[in-house]
Amino acid sequence: MDTSPALLLLLSLGFCEYGHGVRSPKDITQIQVGQRLHLECQTGRDSGTFWIRQDKSGTLHFIVFINSMSRATFSSVHRASTHFEAGKENTIYRLVVKSFTPQDQGNYFCIMNINQMLYFSPGQPAFLPVTTTAAPTPSGPTPKRGITEDPSPKTPDPETRMQEELNFFCHIFIWVPLAGACLLLLIALVITIVLCQQTRRRRCRCKR
Repeated sequence: MDTSPALLLLLSLGFCEYGHGVRSPKDITQIQVGQRLHLECQTGRDSGTFWIRQDKSGTLHFIVFINSMSRATFSSVHRASTHFEAGKENTIYRLVVKSFTPQDQGNYFCIMNINQMLYFSPGQPAFLPVTTTAAPTPSGPTPKRGITEDPSPKTPDPETRMQEELNFFCHIFIWVPLAGACLLLLIALVITIVLCQQTRRRRCRCKR
């Protein structure tokens, strides 16, 4: 997974929501190798947007951050590359893949941070057309009855897998600060009890 300090900081800021206030008006059906891919998402506020890609295995790849001044900051992998174009117009943030390759396949998301909450757009899938070949006719003996095999094993849905990963990140960033705050309160309580006991002892000695 491609990491970026800006993306990690964004993930550590707060809570997560999916598909709220961030719209992806364009639907992508199929795309060919070498074709230009135009992606865009429309937001309710002008506060900057991250673009990420989720590949077929479910791994997230940070691509670019576009700030409110239309300045694009690409990841370290694509920083010196001319493979992408990024910009904005009003509250519409755009990402262009100049020449689509098989490595660019996946679901594309844009992310916004509003009041320390993350908002994810619906995924925009971009995949090459699947080429199918006719299976050869079996010439051997027919299989025994009563034994069935699933010809197409189920694979996890990329949307479901990404939602599970996002929920995992959210739980971490919610419960870790709460646990730290509880620990600090417990330490403060212990110190207060010790100080009160010492003060009572001193008062008792003075009365004698």
